[in-house]
Parts: sequence; structure tokens; C-alpha cells
Amino acid sequence: MNSLVVMPFTPNTRSGRGNRTIGIIRALALLGRVEVAYVALDGAKPDAALVANTEIKLRRISPSRGVKRSFLYRKARARGVPRDFASNLSCELLAALADTKKKSFDRVVADSPTAASALLLLGKKRPIYYNAHNLESAMRADLEGWSKKDLDELVQFERCLLETAHEAWLPSNRDLSGAAKLAPEARLRLVPNVVDVASIAPVRAPESQGALFVADFSYKHNRRSARFLITEVMPRVWKQLPQARLVLIGRGLALMGELDPRIEVHGFVEDLPGVYAAAGCALVPLLESGGSPLKLIEAMAYGLPIVATPLAAGGVDGLQSGVHYLEGDGADGFATAIVRALSGRAGAIGAAARKLAESDYSIEALAKRLAE
Repeated sequence: MNSLVVMPFTPNTRSGRGNRTIGIIRALALLGRVEVAYVALDGAKPDAALVANTEIKLRRISPSRGVKRSFLYRKARARGVPRDFASNLSCELLAALADTKKKSFDRVVADSPTAASALLLLGKKRPIYYNAHNLESAMRADLEGWSKKDLDELVQFERCLLETAHEAWLPSNRDLSGAAKLAPEARLRLVPNVVDVASIAPVRAPESQGALFVADFSYKHNRRSARFLITEVMPRVWKQLPQARLVLIGRGLALMGELDPRIEVHGFVEDLPGVYAAAGCALVPLLESGGSPLKLIEAMAYGLPIVATPLAAGGVDGLQSGVHYLEGDGADGFATAIVRALSGRAGAIGAAARKLAESDYSIEALAKRLAE
């Protein structure tokens, strides 16, 4: 089975969307050859695992500017494509999806709403698959700064997109259910986020009182989660475990004011396995936005005890509270769960989470799903 994946960004691990797409590309490469047409942004380079894979061909798209791009933007807006997606759509990206007749691809995948919006401009229905990173309208309805008019436009666009695609891929049953309600006529498939579980050696939680939160803090909801931990959760934890530490890893976090010395703030780190190995538990304190949090799946692969909010855990199918993770609802509940994890009272939940990652959230498991 030969596949083409067209995407408006560089496939690398610097973002959650990049991680999702890389997992899908590598899973497709286990089934046949894959060509990846991508737009390089800010000089970013593709992930080394993709470059090294002989089943994957990477083709860089160089988007042009000018009159044609402006005309395409106006045309996309006239078809109901929201501004953010329309502004990132280029003639070259559109052509990568349109000019596939001479090549024998069994599956053509438009990655993200920007690339998939081309479906509404091609003039007739094409057998193109839409890889959705989230149910966009549900996710953005929970975020600030969206007017009713903009949300209504997004809902209409997403409905049309889901129903026009040959098949739409959603990351969780929560997203799948929402998509089915939004677009009853759409063909939908569960395509979960995955990580390279085989390359991740499970760690054994040391007698550490370090609680680890890894995230991309350039996203507002992750910064809010960090503030939730700093201002509401950790003061409650310290009442019972005065030596506990909060370790924040990821780009984009600039905190104002003096922090408690038990809070460590780091940017992007190369040695992520070492960071997990030194931690006593992993935190996923998602408070808003839906989707399937990749950092939760990554933590599962490392086998650390995980503390997660109900919202975060709800994006990963098969997770059971008390079996695969400790649930923390609200500041009190989250603090209580951290204390339990750091006190060595989490039982075998880390090992159980690792098993679930292997069976359901590995690249190999996704390849089997896509072959069906």
C-alpha cells in the first residue's frame, strides 16, 4: 500500500501535531512506501527517523506569495474556510493534493485542517483522507478569544470537511463521538496518537519526590496548567511532602515573580529519557481543550506513575483510574494523587500503563489498525 501525506508544516517532534503526524507516517511506512510533501517553516528539519527510513520519501514544498496566493485566499474564504487555515493554504500545497493522477497512491492523506481545506476547492470529491488532530470546533469552543461568529464559521467548515473527505481520522473516541454528531454522513475512523514505544526503555520510578510536567508552553492552555500546579496544587502537596519538587520541562514558559526554590523550570531538553528516569511521577494537568494528549501517552510508555485530570485521561481510550493512572480532579484531588504517587503508594499503575501503550498506542499497533 503506497501513501501520500501532504502537510503544511515540517514533520518533526517539536510540537504535538508533529508527533501525531510522524506516528501516522511511520505506521503507514510499515504497510508500504510513503511520500511526504511538507512545507518547511522557519528552517525546521524533518525528524531523523523519517529521513533514515528507506520506505519514506520526503518532498519539500516551497509556498509562493503574490497575486495567485491572494486569489487562493479569497477563494478559500468564499468557500467557508476560516481565516487561519485559509492564510496558510498555498497554491503549491493545493497542487500536491490535486496532481496525484499520474502516481499510484493507494491512499492520499491531507494532514490538518489547512491541507484538508483543499478538499473544498478541488471542484469534485476526491478520495482524500483527512487526518484531524482534534475535533477543532469542540476544542476551540473551550478556549478564550473565540467569538460566536467565528465558532459558527468553524463548525460549518468542519462539518463540510468531515463529510467531503473520503474518510476522517480522529485521535480519540471522544473526538469520534463529537464528529459523528456534527457530521452524521461522514466516514470516520479512530486513529489514535501513538509514540515509538519500542524505542523507549521503561524507567523504574526512583525514590524521588520530583513531579514532572512536560509540555509545549507556547500554548496558552499548557501555561495555565503550569500556573494551576504552581499556585494551587503544590502548596497543598508541600503540606504533606515538604521536600517534593515540581519539574517543568518545555519551551515557551516565562514565569513572572520569584518562584519557590522547589520548582525547577527548564526549556527544551535533549535528554528526555534522563528527565523521566529521575522523576517520581509524571503529571498531565490538562484543564481545558480536548484532543488526545500525546505527553500522556509518552509518559505511559516510560512506565512512570501518572497523575492526570479527568479531562486529560478522557482523551486516551482504555485508561482506567486506579489501574493505569491516578486521577486528580481539582486542586485538592490532584495534590492528593501526587502525594500518593511520590509516597510510593501508586502500586503497579506505571507498569500497567506501559502495557497499554505497547498494545494500543505503539506505531506497530497503529499500522495494524490502518491495515484493516
